Amino acid sequence: MPRAHASLLALLLPLSSAAAACAPSLPDPKEAVRAYAAAAARGDADAIYGMLSERSRTALSREEVRRRVAEARAELAEQARSVTAPGVVIKTHARVRYPDGEIATLELDDRERAFRISAADALPAGGRTPEQALEQLRRVLARRSYAGLLRVLTPATRGAIEGDLRSLVEGLAQPEGLEVRIAGDSATVQIPGGHEVKLRREAGVWRVEDFD
Repeated sequence: MPRAHASLLALLLPLSSAAAACAPSLPDPKEAVRAYAAAAARGDADAIYGMLSERSRTALSREEVRRRVAEARAELAEQARSVTAPGVVIKTHARVRYPDGEIATLELDDRERAFRISAADALPAGGRTPEQALEQLRRVLARRSYAGLLRVLTPATRGAIEGDLRSLVEGLAQPEGLEVRIAGDSATVQIPGGHEVKLRREAGVWRVEDFD
């Protein structure tokens, strides 16, 4: 898809999803596709600009849309035929971001005319691109979510971490029987299983400084 008008479609099509997520009556996303196809076939830049959301208009001015439409008139006409061709499948998605940064993605079930959760930070999910995987990592780290962190790791890495932690938990089953080497405000403890825990005393309180 030529870049000149691919960005227009990318900005336009999510409008039906956003409206469907909050409107009392669920609009048909096909209406937005047909309206876009008609405007694209005519090369009607003003109609296309009028279909953009307020947020999208901050990324593309009316003059910028006019310029891009003029540059890609033939491609837009071809795209108009493609998006309305028989067999084209249109899916409606909604993306919800909560105040704490949690994100949920919903997908419309056409048969029941209801949204279903397709992905959420608190549920297992996989990034379809490296960038999506990195975004998931950023979110779980920002939430300090151990469970979320394990979900974004490969099975091999997750298994290794869980194995190490399980071994550490078992080694700490009887802490009173472990040998603690104290040197001033620092202490080192060798844990069965090959682990070592370092502690430090601050204001009279011992805290874990590091462990492996």
